[in-house]
Amino acid sequence: MTLDAVLSRIDDALPESCDRLMELLRIPSISTDPAYDGDCAQAAAWLVQELKALGFSASTRPTPGHPMVVGRHAGEGRHILFYGHYDVQPVDPLELWDRDPFDPVQENGPNGPVIRARGAADDKGQLMTFLEACRAWKDVHGVLPGNLTIFFEGEEESGSPSLIPFLRENKDELSADLALICDTGLFADQTPAIVTMLRGLAKVEFTIQGATKDLHSGMFGGVAMNPIRVLTRILGGLHDENGRVQVPGFYDDVAELPETVAAQWQGLGFDHAAFLGGVGLSTPAGEADRTPLEQIWSRPTAEINGIWGGYTGAGFKTVLPAQASAKVSFRLVSGQDPAKILPAFKAWIEAQLPPDCALIWKEPEGSPASVMEITDPAFDAARAALSEEWDRPAAFVGCGGSIPVAGYFKEFLGMDAMLIGFGRDDDQIHSPNEKYDLESFHKGIRSWARVLDRIAQQ
Repeated sequence: MTLDAVLSRIDDALPESCDRLMELLRIPSISTDPAYDGDCAQAAAWLVQELKALGFSASTRPTPGHPMVVGRHAGEGRHILFYGHYDVQPVDPLELWDRDPFDPVQENGPNGPVIRARGAADDKGQLMTFLEACRAWKDVHGVLPGNLTIFFEGEEESGSPSLIPFLRENKDELSADLALICDTGLFADQTPAIVTMLRGLAKVEFTIQGATKDLHSGMFGGVAMNPIRVLTRILGGLHDENGRVQVPGFYDDVAELPETVAAQWQGLGFDHAAFLGGVGLSTPAGEADRTPLEQIWSRPTAEINGIWGGYTGAGFKTVLPAQASAKVSFRLVSGQDPAKILPAFKAWIEAQLPPDCALIWKEPEGSPASVMEITDPAFDAARAALSEEWDRPAAFVGCGGSIPVAGYFKEFLGMDAMLIGFGRDDDQIHSPNEKYDLESFHKGIRSWARVLDRIAQQ
């Protein structure tokens, strides 16, 4: 009955919750542009004020960039850290917005009311769902729900340059039993989801060098090696006819998907034809013996992101270029180490270079995948709570992209993270006219109240 009272309080206080979100959305906390440094500081200070009003001890923490926000409430039970980010993407091109991006409004959308503003879905609306759940809990119980640390970042949209040093310097304070991250979405816009797998990323740029200068094709064509020819031949063999990557050892450390997880994914009824059809495609191009969801969430990839060389201006300049370059990236899964994959790729290229060609290798970058330990009972508790709120079974899902902070929490703080979010595919994050459905905001608050109640009972 106590949870029912909290949920009722959330329902009754929804207008006030929306007003608070609107206040935060009015602050143009664009982290990538130094012109908005003061606004980022204002957003951080606003959040500290809200946390203190809820009963957290809270403060901003300086970094070489934008401040971090840390709040703490020592209570009973497992120590939970909640993470979000208060910075937002730039708003360009401004002319494509229907209204001022920092003048939030609630209006009717195709599927019901929406809150429209920059940051509404990414990530201010999402982080406020957790704070409003805490607020309703305190209103009913008189205390906050458990043993909580709040951690808000102000540089997520600009690459998080201060995050790793901050985690290292404040490890004892920030380490908890489990992290909660609200920066994801519903599956297929309806099914509540807990992301338990995040692919890692490795990327490199390289150049194949041939002659000492561009050559006249009439004088040297046929007798001199063309680096573009070499580059396209090598990269053309990166995959076989079944979509498998041909770099030796690439799959050595790739584990099979657990049967229970595979069955759950199969039950989601993913419509790959509609997914691809939305971008004018029709046929999955990954490993032929894997389902489309496996290809997106749990299998590694190799992708050629760009190729250039020679003359590409108007008309013709009939030369054999001295150089040809490419950018290649790999999405990695659990067990794969970027420090192993990237040298293997380099060796694979070098082994195929003909005479008179050399490889110029730029410093590569890489971060490993993250797989959460779902045997932690908190994961099943959260799944049950989400299923109750959304009236459909919640799912453990993967994520084809990378959310570095989850990996950093595991690497530097030694804890898993539950990634739970309520965004929808049409929220237009990073784009003009960003929005967050009022239903996502409302049910997101209710969802966190249920999750906290379940975890508190453990």
